Amino acid sequence: MPPAGLSRAGLRLSWGMSRWVLEPRPPGKRWLVAGLGNPGLPGTRHSVGMAVLGQLARRLGVAESWARDRRCAADLALASLGDAQLVLLRPRRLMNVNGRSVAQAAELFGLTAEEVYLVHDELDKPLGKLALKLGGSARGHNGVRSCISCLNSNAMPRLRVGIGRPVHPNAVQAHVLGCFSPSEQELLPPLLERAADLLLDHIRQRSQGPLAGT
Repeated sequence: MPPAGLSRAGLRLSWGMSRWVLEPRPPGKRWLVAGLGNPGLPGTRHSVGMAVLGQLARRLGVAESWARDRRCAADLALASLGDAQLVLLRPRRLMNVNGRSVAQAAELFGLTAEEVYLVHDELDKPLGKLALKLGGSARGHNGVRSCISCLNSNAMPRLRVGIGRPVHPNAVQAHVLGCFSPSEQELLPPLLERAADLLLDHIRQRSQGPLAGT
């Protein structure tokens, strides 16, 4: 019998993932894309990175392939992008310790920090704005700080998804942990589409030629 909370399909997927990790690495590039957030709170602003991963999985045809991997306390889905291979990851740990899941998955798949993309919310950009940042500091984001600490590197590319900053500083926690308003929810579908486009275009470019990864 499968463990509680894990279906037979999930067991098959997890076994398949384990086999893929153990097999010789194919010639194409492999990338890890992690959507940072809080498990169980998918509709909040702080978990918008997970929403982007959901859109990415739909675009790549693996939306039904998410499976829990206990080794890194995360849900994983594997996808192909041309010759490249993508490991999509949604941590099952809280935001402040998301880095543990990201670092454990990177180790499982033999990836360096430069091959790990982080997707997360950004207070200092209005909703609807996106920016792809190549490395650097955490800029006050606890999930990114955790990833930097656990990977012992700040080289990870990051897709920052604007959620806007409230006027009053004391309202920041309620803002990030709150759900998108009805008017904001109308902006989400095209935002998630553009976020997926930006990620996929960037990964395609880095996967090509001898300068891949620069």
